[in-house]
Amino acid sequence: MKPYAEDLQNQEKALENIRHKLALLPDASGCYLMKNSEGTIIYVGKAKVLKNRVRSYFTGSHNGKTQRLVSDIRDFEYIVTGSNMEALILECNLIKKYQPRYNVLLKDDKTFPYLKITNEAHPKLEVTRRVLKDKAKYFGPYPNSYAAHQTKKLLDRMYPLRKCGVMPKEVCLYYHMHQCLGPCVKEVKKETYEQIGQEIGSFLSGGHEEIKKDLQRKMQEAAEELYFERAKELRDQIISIDAMMEKQKITTSDAKDRDVFGFSVDKGWMCVQILYVRKGKMIERHMSTFPFYGEAYSDFMSYVTQYYSDNPAVPQEILLPDSPKLMQAEQVNVDQPVAAETALHSAPTADATGQTDDKAIQTETEHSADSLLVAEERAAYAAATNQGQVGDQDAEIKETETQLSGGLEDPATAALALAEWLDVKVLVPQRGLKKQMTGMATENARVALDEKFKLIERDEERTSKAASNLGRAIGLDSLHRVEAFDNSNIQGSDPVSAMIVFIDGKPAKKEYRKYKIRSVQGPDDYETMREVIRRRYERVLKENLERPDLIVVDGGRGQIKAATDVLQNELGLFIPVCGLVKDAKHRTSQLLVGESSEAVTLARNSEEFYLLQRIQDEVHRFAITFHREQRGKSMVTSRLDSIPGIGEKRRKLLLKHFGSLKKIREASVEEFRPLSIGDKLARQIIAALREEES
Repeated sequence: MKPYAEDLQNQEKALENIRHKLALLPDASGCYLMKNSEGTIIYVGKAKVLKNRVRSYFTGSHNGKTQRLVSDIRDFEYIVTGSNMEALILECNLIKKYQPRYNVLLKDDKTFPYLKITNEAHPKLEVTRRVLKDKAKYFGPYPNSYAAHQTKKLLDRMYPLRKCGVMPKEVCLYYHMHQCLGPCVKEVKKETYEQIGQEIGSFLSGGHEEIKKDLQRKMQEAAEELYFERAKELRDQIISIDAMMEKQKITTSDAKDRDVFGFSVDKGWMCVQILYVRKGKMIERHMSTFPFYGEAYSDFMSYVTQYYSDNPAVPQEILLPDSPKLMQAEQVNVDQPVAAETALHSAPTADATGQTDDKAIQTETEHSADSLLVAEERAAYAAATNQGQVGDQDAEIKETETQLSGGLEDPATAALALAEWLDVKVLVPQRGLKKQMTGMATENARVALDEKFKLIERDEERTSKAASNLGRAIGLDSLHRVEAFDNSNIQGSDPVSAMIVFIDGKPAKKEYRKYKIRSVQGPDDYETMREVIRRRYERVLKENLERPDLIVVDGGRGQIKAATDVLQNELGLFIPVCGLVKDAKHRTSQLLVGESSEAVTLARNSEEFYLLQRIQDEVHRFAITFHREQRGKSMVTSRLDSIPGIGEKRRKLLLKHFGSLKKIREASVEEFRPLSIGDKLARQIIAALREEES
């Protein structure tokens, strides 16, 4: 009880310190950093008014996720910024620096892929995830590697840029297929490359119709001149373009590049969908799913900010969804001042001659990043709510609006800050086609999140049911924990063993263990099993670890008998042991149980049999991977150690410097000199490795 009392006392001291600091918070925008008892930053947030936002964590009620965050807070710091935009950028940088456990972290796709036309005398097209200031042309980002490589594959067939990494001495197959200009054997003018670059840029920017018409013209000319093979190649390119463009779902008349965002939250998880609209046509989408702990819209904006900080290529326009709770607030009483947004953005504009510009007439109401009036209208509505002008049924909305006044969760404020930072138009559509687009992204996010939970529920139900059914088939009341073993060696060399753990039918990878065999000489699978079982369960007894309900060994009667003998006669443990026997094709075929090794009949298409297959495949994978690691190390060691003048220190130095035996073998004598290895010894090393290779 003493440690608990000390923890409680320390917690009270921390809360008292927090109360004093809350009284000193300024009425300014900025970022706040929440810390735990160890001083580690666990959450970073931004606020339009620091005093209101930070205080909200320690007053009132919260949902389960936020309660979990608040329960870990023991201190906080804050940084005052000059504007909301600065707070947005600072939050992004702090999240990247400290990687707080409760923040949304954009790490599922690392960096996004781009297509790049290199800045070389003879440029080539390649896929890259790094955007450098090297005067190359970059196109993207693409939502995933597959989309980038598929686009590159099509462009490689259409445009004859260099394909090889190093210029060859003679033309390759690509030249004969009209997919390379052959700069290795003839001069190619710079103007030719510039024209190809312009055409690729036009194609990737949505000008595929013009490219397709040009290809159709060339195909007709080739057919008229009886070059049917060339005509077929051009026809295939046209088909590929049509196939790629058929994937598009939405078309807008203004042909702008847009990123359309939508998000959905449920059970403490958030799903964000991004629809990529290029030249008015939707070409791809990207989805991310992750847990979140803060306010939904604020964490969503954190994701958006991190996304654009990692991807420097921004579109002409960004569409953000409205806050779900604010949409609910607007539906409660349409006569409130917030409805005046329609008048703010639907009026036509006139040019210098006084003529009305019909293109400026919006069929949807938008929160524009250029307008602060929307934020003022929302504030007016919040004020009306606080004064009791809205009924008691709006209590939840009132609480929401009060919180928004202290942070950047208001969509209009968030859009303004994002637009100021990226210098592009950021809208929160309220009606019309753009509203349909954000609605489509939001609906896709909701469906994806529902599917995730249904799959989890189905998987848990199936695996737990399979585990309990397997236990009953073996004769056990409970089958919560299963530990499985497999041995691996090649004719006795580098013998190893591995153990995996399944809990309620699912792998618990943190509890996997690897074993180097110490006492067994030669390929003796039974003695290897005895050693591993002895070492594992001596430790279980010594450290009072959780015991398994079932032990699974990879093998038949001999392995079962060896394991049972050690458990019962040496350690006094009576844990059921079963063996998994494989057929001639190395697939799970039979389950043997107990010392008598009775076969348990299981239907091949049952969940129980599938669970056994997963266990056997997983333990075999884990064991064979460990064996390959050990074998690779021993092969490297033996090859270098056999060379006179190479000891352990020089062997490690060589491998660290060159990285592999192959690179050592291909190195020149001069490359050994930085390692203080003389030319004579260097020649001996190279000769020995090349002789062994031959």
